[in-house]
Amino acid sequence: MTNVVEVKVGLHCDVCIKKILKAIKKIEDIETYNVDKELNKVIVTGNVTTEEVIKVLQKNGKNATPWEDVLQPQLNC
Repeated sequence: MTNVVEVKVGLHCDVCIKKILKAIKKIEDIETYNVDKELNKVIVTGNVTTEEVIKVLQKNGKNATPWEDVLQPQLNC
């Protein structure tokens, strides 16, 4: 089954992007991947879950969160 996984991750420089792409390429069953520097967004498609992508990025020292969490307004009670 093909999923589209979108995560927010800090893309500060070309070195960061290279590390992220290298890590993502190692994930099994991915079909495509893309990085949006302006939005600090990584998009991966394939037989992969959001948790798998985040785990790989965190293992490489990058803080990643699901893109859905970025879009939801924060409630301040």
